[in-house]
Amino acid sequence: MPQFQIPTEQWAQVVEKTGGPSVYKKIPVQKPGPDEVLINVKYSGVCHTDLHAMMGDWPLATKIPLVGGHEGAGVVVAKGELVKDIEIGDHAGIKWLNGSCLACSFCMQADEPLCQHALLSGYTVDGSFQQYAIAKAAHVARIPKECDLEVIAPVLCAGITVYKGLKESGARPGQWVAVVGAAGGLGSMALQYARAMGLHTIAIDGGGQGNEKAQHCQSLGASAFVDFGKSQDLVAEVKAATPDGLGPHAVLCLAVQEKPFQQAADYVRSRGTVICIGLPANAYLKAPVFNTVIRMITIRGSYVGNRQDTQEALDFFARGLIKVPFKTVGLSQLGEVYQLMHDGKIVGRYVVDTSK
Repeated sequence: MPQFQIPTEQWAQVVEKTGGPSVYKKIPVQKPGPDEVLINVKYSGVCHTDLHAMMGDWPLATKIPLVGGHEGAGVVVAKGELVKDIEIGDHAGIKWLNGSCLACSFCMQADEPLCQHALLSGYTVDGSFQQYAIAKAAHVARIPKECDLEVIAPVLCAGITVYKGLKESGARPGQWVAVVGAAGGLGSMALQYARAMGLHTIAIDGGGQGNEKAQHCQSLGASAFVDFGKSQDLVAEVKAATPDGLGPHAVLCLAVQEKPFQQAADYVRSRGTVICIGLPANAYLKAPVFNTVIRMITIRGSYVGNRQDTQEALDFFARGLIKVPFKTVGLSQLGEVYQLMHDGKIVGRYVVDTSK
């Protein structure tokens, strides 16, 4: 078994008050409890949830001070005495779901993300924007050693979340799925998971500079691109993108604004399903009752994946079916990433290197 020299201090990004900013500073390295592992985080993806957490956008209190991040890929360097199924030196990932009770009715039915005692990385417990992070051993992602930690980091939230959403949609091979917010981190992977699952996709996003977002989405397998900023009739345009003109069988709403959630029920086909994944601050869902009933539309939420979903999503990646479009910067530059995110200027995913 390999041995690692674990420092007493480490670099981290710490939110010291709600609303930010995130401060790059040194903090102590914690020791894992009996059922926990300590992971030397090499890379961490940056999710829009991290910005929501810093700004206090959601009606769920955050830990303050807070180390954000929940897409951390690294190496297990220490573990508690009760941990038997993961070894020092193994590659592992820190996910949004840091831990759960494993005994409630939700945990017993593989719905552990719904556990009332769930621990949330980078929200209710410190996450992966630090060089050494702790997680419950039962919930860390098992990452194959042949996988590049830098590339796989965004799969630990973005990939798992959209894969779960596609499963929840019930869409079958050969059917059509609209992805709203398709050029972002989640959308970029949703297009690829959908393609790998035999689905056709309609990418919906703002066009950005020139044709950048359209080209990006089409390179990832989108059959059509609809620019919501330029479209004169988005509902008609999305429906027209399907061969029979009836609209997509499912919609994945990954947007960070409320309006796209209201539009989805208008263009999803009869008996279609609208899957809500994005979490705009203070947003509400609205759909006409008459059309929802007579067209038999389903509107449902999809949260993060369970442990089995995690391994399935990682397997798609390990088989080379998912290519994560990402750009790596140093952990010290996290504030700049947040600003780009706030301004809506990110295509793909940003990853932070904890050594810089």
